[in-house]
Amino acid sequence: MSFFDNAIYAASQQGAPDPFMSFLPILVIFGVFYFLMIRPQMKQNKAHKQMVEALSEGEEIITNGGVLGKISKVGEQFLTIKISDGVEIKLQRHHVSKILPKGTIKSS
Repeated sequence: MSFFDNAIYAASQQGAPDPFMSFLPILVIFGVFYFLMIRPQMKQNKAHKQMVEALSEGEEIITNGGVLGKISKVGEQFLTIKISDGVEIKLQRHHVSKILPKGTIKSS
């Protein structure tokens, strides 16, 4: 029984744990989440916003839905995209996912 008595005595002599040390794991986990998840997502959103603001007529794009087209008109909120001869659609600017290199869509 003396082993258990020594363990109880040692635990009672330690005192209260440091409050900072109890929150340290939570702070470390938040830091890992910030640098591995939140910050890259913020950078990606910023790059997409800059791309959408820089759209101009004549650029070939792909939309979030997978539609390929060439921008024929640029408005403040909407784009008009020519997807085929005589077929144009209106699209909100933020639904553009990627700008394609010139000549990707062959003109007839």
